[in-house]
Amino acid sequence: MKKINKYIFSLVCLLFIVTCSSCSDFLDKMPDNRAELSTPKQITELLVSAYSSGNYGVLGELSSDNFIDNNSPDDNGRYYNLSPFERMHDEIYAWEAAVSSDEQDSPSEVWSGCYHAIAVANHALQAIEKLEAAGRANEVKAQKGEALLIRAYHHFILVNMFSQTYKNESLSKQDAGIPYITIPETKVMVDYDRSTVTAVYDSIESDLTVGLDLIDDSNYEVLKYHFNKRAANAFAARFYLFKRDYEKVVKYATVAISNDPTPYLRNWNEDYATSLSFAYGYINASSSNNFLLIPTKSWTNRIFGTRYGCNREASKATIYGTGPTWSGYSYAPCYNGRLYIRDSQEYGLLFPKCGEIFEYTDKVAGIGFGHIVRAEFTGEETLLCRAEAYVYLNQFSSAVADLKAFDDSRKMVGFNYSTLTESLIRSFYTSSRPLFVNTFNTDKLSPDFVVSASQKPLIDCVLHFRRLETIFDGMRWLDIKRYGIEITHKIGPNTVKTLTWDDSRRALQIPQEVIAAGLDGNTRLVTGGTLEDTSFNPSIIREIKNQE
Repeated sequence: MKKINKYIFSLVCLLFIVTCSSCSDFLDKMPDNRAELSTPKQITELLVSAYSSGNYGVLGELSSDNFIDNNSPDDNGRYYNLSPFERMHDEIYAWEAAVSSDEQDSPSEVWSGCYHAIAVANHALQAIEKLEAAGRANEVKAQKGEALLIRAYHHFILVNMFSQTYKNESLSKQDAGIPYITIPETKVMVDYDRSTVTAVYDSIESDLTVGLDLIDDSNYEVLKYHFNKRAANAFAARFYLFKRDYEKVVKYATVAISNDPTPYLRNWNEDYATSLSFAYGYINASSSNNFLLIPTKSWTNRIFGTRYGCNREASKATIYGTGPTWSGYSYAPCYNGRLYIRDSQEYGLLFPKCGEIFEYTDKVAGIGFGHIVRAEFTGEETLLCRAEAYVYLNQFSSAVADLKAFDDSRKMVGFNYSTLTESLIRSFYTSSRPLFVNTFNTDKLSPDFVVSASQKPLIDCVLHFRRLETIFDGMRWLDIKRYGIEITHKIGPNTVKTLTWDDSRRALQIPQEVIAAGLDGNTRLVTGGTLEDTSFNPSIIREIKNQE
């Protein structure tokens, strides 16, 4: 595979300063001794900045079946003429390469944010190696564990967004991965190989398993903003779910949430006066269900009331739909009083988990950045990972017990519910409810990934509950990829596009500026069977230069 020549503009500037003879006297002294990373405390402080500010939620939601185009006709032929929040949303919703933006919520932001986090982790690991060589390994065990988990996690996001889904060890050797970076960059131009999905997963597993044993919660002042033990084990459970090593899913999930997950599930009956107070409550670091919180830059909250939104069939399959124990209601009662609109209800519903925290860069001009804090690992999602694993281990009673625990935690006082049982699951998730029952193509993706007839209703329930839990987080897109679920996007008044189980566009296109630097883009078929143009968009260069 072609290798990438990666240009690091900040490093170019640094090398220019260092080699400038007229500045030699000034450079005799270190301007900031923290850059040396000579103590465990300095490494700990560095790792605070080793979590990506890029948010993959918008990319995932627009790519999936959680959003619809309000400019397409509804069942009555009615449609609107709304503008997207930005042009890039049109591109992502149509499964096209994003060439009109490299800012918040774009592939460029996710890509650069993840690799920035990886670079910070690698610098920390380099400093840790020096302290280990000096006989101080015990002082930096916790920092080493966190840095390895950070490196593994961000590569996990990258490979699942920009590559095809993991199939199995053999088949995924045929799919292009992403560069797995394990050393700090010290040169202006560095060659990186994209490798394969299998190789990336192997490297993730290596970092994950080593780092997991080193995590020490006592090393953190604010536990939930670092890879603490519960978050690390929750990540391990998710990783092995994607890799389909189900016994390990159960093992690590149980460490995170114990045999009785009840103490680690959200209290939905807690009362909040406003949507903002609920949004802050959702990401409360003291909540026992939140394992890892990651602040990001995102405009997720601004999408609603525009061309795309959680509306019609998308909302009916998620936040405004029935379920196995609340079939008497037109929406999940836990959302009672917590569904909001922006502009008009006909344009879609907003669930305030993605409440925006705005950072002004110029208060007079009223401009700045929107921030969304992601509850990246939670007790609920970890519980659903374990429930899914139990199904494939044919431990149906254990799977149902976990699904019931999830369902019970979301039951609101004052509403009537049924009790979730295996029988109820099998009677609800049938072909008569296509919103909640998907056709899987797992056996086509991988011959060893077969969902039996007895497992199918339970998996449908797991995936339904995962949609409810991860709505607006972007993870539905990853589930669609894992199961080869085919989805259709109606675009405008006349266009319909279908994403087949083997569609090459299931891997998001590598950012245009990265392709320009020499990395092979993803070869993707577009309408008419032609290849998507992966040539560099010069407008991105102009944008970068204008910002410098």
